[in-house]
Amino acid sequence: MDDLYVRLCGFVHLTKTEFGQLLRYMEIREFDKKVRVLERGETEKHINLVAAGLVRKYLEVRKQEIIFQLAEEGHPIYSEISFHSRTPSELTIETIEPTTLISISYDSLEEVFMKFPKAERLGRLLVSDLFVRKDMNYFNQLEKTTRQRFLEYVRSHPQLLQRVPQKYIASYLNIKPETFSRLKHLLKGKK
Repeated sequence: MDDLYVRLCGFVHLTKTEFGQLLRYMEIREFDKKVRVLERGETEKHINLVAAGLVRKYLEVRKQEIIFQLAEEGHPIYSEISFHSRTPSELTIETIEPTTLISISYDSLEEVFMKFPKAERLGRLLVSDLFVRKDMNYFNQLEKTTRQRFLEYVRSHPQLLQRVPQKYIASYLNIKPETFSRLKHLLKGKK
């Protein structure tokens, strides 16, 4: 919980007492490997922060999984459109490893916003940060070559190469699996 406190204080200063009050609205949820936290067609009920483990968010298109997000410790993951519009999700969220999530439900979040003005500001800043990161990722996909995207990802997430199946990373980077293998092989030759 200390990591969560530090992360939230990066957006809005919270006293330990204020943080403790917010924690009362959160729940810890644990999942085994390969468990669907959210099925396509369900309405997202929670905003989740990965406390331990690894989770993926994907969309199935013509029997192919397109990965939108790989979330490791310290990263939020949820179906934003479903959660905020209260509509069924087009996305599926599934654990890759045994995972612990710190979650807050839609109703609890609304109550927190009503009771704690600082929490409303915090929520707004967190959502803004999420949108900026999503756009940066989208622009990254458009502006960089396949090789550049691969090398940037490997440099910034070396630990995930060991934890995430190669086909998931390839999908996330919008790289064909055979191209990903070739690029990964080139890295081995440079060591």
